[in-house]
Amino acid sequence: MEYVNLDKTASYKVLLNGNKSTVKELLTPERVKTHDIALGGGLRYNWAAMPLSDETVSNLQSLSDEMDLVGKYKKILSGVMMNTGEKRLVLHHLTRGNVLGKKIEADGEDKDEFYKGELEKIREFSEGVRSGKITGSTGKRFTTVCQIGIGGSDLGPRALYLALKGWADGNGIEQLRGEFISNVDPDDAAQVIRRLDFETTLFVLVSKSGTTQETLTNRDLVLETLKSSPIEGLVPSKHMVAVTSKTSPLAKDESMLAAFFMDDYIGGRYSSTSAVGGVVLSLAYGFDTFRALLDGAHEEDVLSTGKDITKNGALMDALAGFYLRNIMGYPATAILPYSQALSRFPAHLQQLDMESNGKHVNRNGEKISYPTGPVIFGEPGTNGQHSFYQLLHQGTDIVPLQFIGFRSCQYGNDIETAGSYSQTKLNANLSAQIAAFARGKDDENPNKEFDGNRPSSLIYGDKLTPQSLGALLAHYENKVMFQGFIWNLNSFDQEGVQLGKVLAKKVLAGCEGDDLLKAYADLLI
Repeated sequence: MEYVNLDKTASYKVLLNGNKSTVKELLTPERVKTHDIALGGGLRYNWAAMPLSDETVSNLQSLSDEMDLVGKYKKILSGVMMNTGEKRLVLHHLTRGNVLGKKIEADGEDKDEFYKGELEKIREFSEGVRSGKITGSTGKRFTTVCQIGIGGSDLGPRALYLALKGWADGNGIEQLRGEFISNVDPDDAAQVIRRLDFETTLFVLVSKSGTTQETLTNRDLVLETLKSSPIEGLVPSKHMVAVTSKTSPLAKDESMLAAFFMDDYIGGRYSSTSAVGGVVLSLAYGFDTFRALLDGAHEEDVLSTGKDITKNGALMDALAGFYLRNIMGYPATAILPYSQALSRFPAHLQQLDMESNGKHVNRNGEKISYPTGPVIFGEPGTNGQHSFYQLLHQGTDIVPLQFIGFRSCQYGNDIETAGSYSQTKLNANLSAQIAAFARGKDDENPNKEFDGNRPSSLIYGDKLTPQSLGALLAHYENKVMFQGFIWNLNSFDQEGVQLGKVLAKKVLAGCEGDDLLKAYADLLI
């Protein structure tokens, strides 16, 4: 299996020199019906409004075959060392099920059995807490779970927690309220702490290395606050569990209520289906909810093994995104969920995509000459329509769009006004935006003219549930992975975040007061 730069492939040259189609000339009602792919969890991916002709799709298939994108995915699933920068396996898929059924061993243990064992620990602990068998140090039941973490230890789990809140409420699921502390800015922790009843709050401390500066700072702030509480009999450490690696300092702290393990083979941004997301979600909504999310993710992982790009949604999405980035030259992508439940999902995808594929060297550390990952941003509809859609419709740069929508709302609490329900209005706006971006509008007044030809895709389903959410998560993880293969990147390390951390430590080592400009100037000496 060869790992070559994109510009060394014959298929890339064909695509660069091939005919370029426009959305306007391609988009028809029939195309909307036919350019549609089944994803896991009952979701579907529609790419009718992409500027991809049959000829272009054929050439994209050739590129996929030439670069053996699915074969490389199966190498990950087989336990081959694919994180070349850190010399590690990539095993986040294994947390939701063994796709190929191949035994994967590392560090002298069967990793499939290891993850299953951690999953069982999560089940037993979460059921103990939710049933009242495991209580706080004063004997009161836990009613709130507060996760302390940053980056992948916060963004994914927080996005998933918020995404399932309405579903749980609508289905009468008994819940622990979820809270999150991430920013080292003390105001973040202070705002959350003010809302907490210390006797009934369980803190989940998440750091794979056990040395994350921001997370440990927030841990200490929380512990000091609890220690100064006048509540009689309160033992702060008995209100905290850790999610970390076996080799981290946190793993050796036996004062905490429990510890759950991940390992170095799961990157933070890919960790939501490990204990990083599993503990907080199982505590908040019950283990069965988390299990359903894993099942949806596994279903999508299996579907992502198909070589036919017109039947593999993650692969088609990846190739379409590559085409827009490298052939059409578009530098950004907007993620636009028409679901308030997914309000923080674009923030998670920013990290997933930009930390994975925001690279300027290939897997061998050699500079590359073509564009890689795009800028990712987004906001829920219809709020975004009243914010930045002006630029998307009439700005000088074309920004590709990825819409997400559902036929039904989660709560089922809707009313009819002006002849339609709120959910109907929401989906009418979604459909209208896709058509408006694609077709545009001619007008004698240039200020009211819309050029159109703004490409978009749509992921849609009946309702946002644990299964569909898991599939949505896995879809994007696999899309990013496939694009990393196309660009010949290592999508599983993140050296770009290290320089700022090193310089911050240098400032802290000799800091005097909080003079921002002085610290900034001193670093330039």
